[in-house]
Amino acid sequence: MLDLIDCYGALLRDVDTWFHTCSQSHPEHILCRDGCSSCCRGLFDVTLLDALYLKQGVDLLPAALQHDIMRAAESRLSSLSYQFPFFIEPWLLNGIPEEKWDQLMPEEDETPCVLLSGAGRCLVYNHRPMTCRLNGIPLIDVSGEEFFDEWCSLNFKNLDPRPLEELRYRFHDLFSNELELFQKMTGRLVGRQIREIDLFIPAAAVLDIAAVVAAIKNESL
Repeated sequence: MLDLIDCYGALLRDVDTWFHTCSQSHPEHILCRDGCSSCCRGLFDVTLLDALYLKQGVDLLPAALQHDIMRAAESRLSSLSYQFPFFIEPWLLNGIPEEKWDQLMPEEDETPCVLLSGAGRCLVYNHRPMTCRLNGIPLIDVSGEEFFDEWCSLNFKNLDPRPLEELRYRFHDLFSNELELFQKMTGRLVGRQIREIDLFIPAAAVLDIAAVVAAIKNESL
């Protein structure tokens, strides 16, 4: 399994290289910087592959910091479970009807991510999920296909970035490679390839992979 996680890490570093190149090309328009955490609010779903990679980063932290993160994550999950009894350990989202996802992650939720330090910096920055690395600018493939046509309100305030070809990337290939790794991972974990298993970041921080595997098998996701 570590080989797949390492391959995923390499894929994420390619994304970082692309984003850095974009930032270098338009420093006056892309304000994403270390310590800027205005987008690190509320809840959003990440893949199980992201969760495994993120948990690897949490496990590298000093024990006291790990304890603080796990306590914050457990508190967040317990609060959600109290509000929404259908949301239960091991906190997988895929067995929950999609209309209830919006209840779990309302747009107005400004709760800071459990992985943020007091200074607003990500404690597992090198192991953060793909969606965190992609956030801030539109995601347009080199072919012109738009995967996501919005951008952070702090970026490109007086310029529409969508026509800028230098911001484009091989997103079709990226997401295809991500899916291939994800399906290889699920094949090893549960004996069959699955296209989607999602969790929230607090659930990833306290990930119990044995419980997740058992839930996947029981729920036939």
